Amino acid sequence: MNTRENSHNRSTNLGRDIPSRDEAPAMFDRIAHRYDLLNRVLSGGRDVIWRHRLLRHLPPGRDLQVLDVATGTADVLLTLINGSPRVHSGAGVDLADRMLQIGRRKIAERGLGHRLTLQHGDAQDLPFEDERFEITTIAFGIRNVPDVPRGLAEMFRVLKPGGRALILEFSLPANRLVRRLYLLYFRYVLPRLGAMVSGDNFAYSYLNKTVETFPYGDQFCRLMHEAGFANVRSDVLTFGIATIYIGEKQ
Repeated sequence: MNTRENSHNRSTNLGRDIPSRDEAPAMFDRIAHRYDLLNRVLSGGRDVIWRHRLLRHLPPGRDLQVLDVATGTADVLLTLINGSPRVHSGAGVDLADRMLQIGRRKIAERGLGHRLTLQHGDAQDLPFEDERFEITTIAFGIRNVPDVPRGLAEMFRVLKPGGRALILEFSLPANRLVRRLYLLYFRYVLPRLGAMVSGDNFAYSYLNKTVETFPYGDQFCRLMHEAGFANVRSDVLTFGIATIYIGEKQ
């Protein structure tokens, strides 16, 4: 496990309203037409690199089946199935139907409709039987789940023994100078750029507030342990701006 403790100073958020996670699906539907573009622009293309880093943490074996929770426009599924011959097929669930429509179009354009499927589904009540998948993933979505422990428990439930959960999420840099610069961008530049490109003033204000108030580092690893995962560890990316959390089902 990463020994870095979550040193998040919540006093920096006093007076900053935390948006309701229940609003997230409608918000993502509003910005669906600009979502992929905004990811690339606002992250400087790092989002593509971060998703490819997931490939390093796949479990052993072949003919792997993956479930991507809060799949959005299916970028994680496409990254995994194109990036590893060991990933055979996958499914994605999301509550934002317009995001799913875009994801289905991308899958069809790549001729992968026979291997990847998307459906409306809730991270807190996954529409799959127990022990169905070798991999469960969620990228930049776990902080939008209203009941995070329940969402983690569902990802654990649908994993086969020996399977692995990979959770990619924003975090905060440990270095004080890097964190200060990052928060200046995150609080003041990113919301304005996001609003200009997406036409939605709420969406990217929501982003920075949920990231700053969400557990990361060792605190999030403990949540995974409590959900039943073993061998929990973290892979810190780009000075701590994002982190991949890995947990196994024994």
